[in-house]
Amino acid sequence: MMVWRSLLESEKKGALLIGTYGQGEKNLCEEHLEELASLCITFGVETKARLPSPLREISPATFLGKGKVEEIRLLAQELNVEIIVFDDEISPQQQKNLEKLLAIPVIDRTELILGVFAQRARTREAKLQVELASIEYQLPRLRRLWTHLSRQRTGGASGGFLKGEGEKQIEIDRRLLRKKIDRVKEELAEVKKQRAQQRRAREREGLPTFAIIGYTNAGKSTLMHSLTEADVLVEDKLFATLDPTVRKFFLPNNQAILLIDTVGFIRKIPHQLIAAFKSTLEEAVGADILLHLIDVSHPAARSQAEETLKVLKELGGAHLPMITLLNKVDRCKSRLEIDRLRFLYPKTVEVSALQRQGFDLLLELMMKETASLRKQLHLRIPQDHYHLLAKALEGGKILSMEYEENDILVDLEIPYSLEHKLIQYEIQSGNARLPNESV
Repeated sequence: MMVWRSLLESEKKGALLIGTYGQGEKNLCEEHLEELASLCITFGVETKARLPSPLREISPATFLGKGKVEEIRLLAQELNVEIIVFDDEISPQQQKNLEKLLAIPVIDRTELILGVFAQRARTREAKLQVELASIEYQLPRLRRLWTHLSRQRTGGASGGFLKGEGEKQIEIDRRLLRKKIDRVKEELAEVKKQRAQQRRAREREGLPTFAIIGYTNAGKSTLMHSLTEADVLVEDKLFATLDPTVRKFFLPNNQAILLIDTVGFIRKIPHQLIAAFKSTLEEAVGADILLHLIDVSHPAARSQAEETLKVLKELGGAHLPMITLLNKVDRCKSRLEIDRLRFLYPKTVEVSALQRQGFDLLLELMMKETASLRKQLHLRIPQDHYHLLAKALEGGKILSMEYEENDILVDLEIPYSLEHKLIQYEIQSGNARLPNESV
């Protein structure tokens, strides 16, 4: 059983947070511990103290040196904390050794994030993704677990490998976990197929898609709510949204678009979650245009923006057109920081999603971006080729159409992705370019 599960059942939830830093990086370490404390608040654990610790060399056995470990033990006793949380990822052996020396549960940032995600998961897909990430995390840590994982021993399926005279219980647990991983992956594959079908259905509508991305708690759900007045969860907590929310929205020029609210990005996101949540995050990289929200009131606004773009690049979405929204400008006290961010990122607009401030300029930029996704064509199409026009119109819009002898003259607006299907019928300089005819 993972430590965060037992914490959920505990009334006393006090934590000591440990961060490490190299030469000249203490301020950065304190900033990271502030974020770790926010994760603890979201999870429901009170931070009793934060301990930034200089680190010259990582101890293979305990991550930190003996003196620092003893300092942590005494401080934990004095504060009467229930758990120690490392901002760094520690190995299973280090975790086991620290718990033995400190006589208190020890977890790292990864396990805490897994706990937060488990709390926030609502849909079947999100729950399966959290389950998969948790199993993969705990697999190498079985020796440290205090209680065995619950398992079913009914039927012949499990009985086959539970035999084996002299087999260690730890090996039985490993086999059970690997079998569980296979089952969860199969279920996720089915859910992924359903999501792909939903995505294809949206693509057939031909509506431009905007994905709202940004660091966790940057204000993405607030923006979605303010623009669409949709009933979406808006909460001042990290990872309030885990499951993508899709809403239809009309721009001032009556252009219909789809808005997608995505899961928030975060520094040091566990690799287990990058893999497990890839299908969810793919909603962002599958969009036409990105709305990148930056909380300019946060002291770490620039580093948070960089971290978001780093994860986006890992997902293969760095090439997508993007509008950068400097959110919470009404709470930002540094005009200089806003100007720095405007210099760093093109197509930037200052907004307050909560106060609906700056929306006129935002909507104007969104209309310009949607226009750049589409192209107007003047075509002459033989009537017996009308099926090609009908197929293209699934994602396009007719501006005018008339019949001339056996041809159809049509002006239409289509996404650039459909241009190759009709470009051979384009009329240039008053002449129709017929299929397979050289120009």
